[in-house]
Amino acid sequence: MTDDSIASEKWRPDTQEGGTAELPGAPGDVQEAVEALLDEVGVDTQPEPYLEASGLRGQIAIVTGGSSGIGRAVVLDLARAGADVAFCFLDDGAQSRLDAQSVARELRHLEVRCFFQACDVRESSEVKAFVRGAHETLGNIHILVNNAGIGRDRALWHMADHEWEAVVRTNLDGAFFFTRAVAPYLRAQEYGKIVNVASVHGVRSEFGLCNYAASKAGLIGLTKSAAVELGPRNINVNAVAPGYIRTTRLTDGVSPEVLDHAREESVLGRLGDPQDVSSTIMFLVSEAARHITGAVIPVDGGYLL
Repeated sequence: MTDDSIASEKWRPDTQEGGTAELPGAPGDVQEAVEALLDEVGVDTQPEPYLEASGLRGQIAIVTGGSSGIGRAVVLDLARAGADVAFCFLDDGAQSRLDAQSVARELRHLEVRCFFQACDVRESSEVKAFVRGAHETLGNIHILVNNAGIGRDRALWHMADHEWEAVVRTNLDGAFFFTRAVAPYLRAQEYGKIVNVASVHGVRSEFGLCNYAASKAGLIGLTKSAAVELGPRNINVNAVAPGYIRTTRLTDGVSPEVLDHAREESVLGRLGDPQDVSSTIMFLVSEAARHITGAVIPVDGGYLL
């Protein structure tokens, strides 16, 4: 019998077969009143329900690459669940700034606090400055979603140094820099949730993706290593592995033939949506997933099957 079951037995009113337990020292009328009250309200011998994703009020979340695509969906879902959100974006032109401002307006409409700032996740100093600013503005950090990522597809014998470096440094170095920067806050409070956005191509690559596949495979390795190192401080570290997700970057940058092939490879026969990925991330940052760590969850419509 476990300690939990022992504790439960102490509080059960029907521990004696065919009757109710006596309440020592209680007069008869008080005894009857108490028994009537117990009959009315019942006795719960089960643990309290876990907090669902809708119970994130009071928590602070950081999302990298939060102004578009999957990142934007995650930012808004976290806000709808009550979390205050800090998100960064890569300032690569006027449109990127407009996208970030649009997300910030939506967060204000959802009545949560917001901190957003341009940040090149490849630069350790910028990452440290962003995390420090988020902490000073919003308070203690509880959730990190490493979403920022890019692709520069090309056959490896044609791939330039800068195409390799840009992808690996963004997708892998950026996640490491952010994880390292938030770790002291999470360890100090002995609580935290980290979710890395990897890819099915970190598990099974395709032609022309050697830089992308290597970065995402490395991100899966980082996920497992961080789970081992941070787990003793009650910090969960997991990854999602999206397949082909219908974002502007995908539909504008990938040929129709590749998208048709992706649909054929998916057992569900369709592309995913950013919300599909975000919903899985919301589960992983909730207390419903408190005993899951080091896991990589495909969100691919069966692409890997």
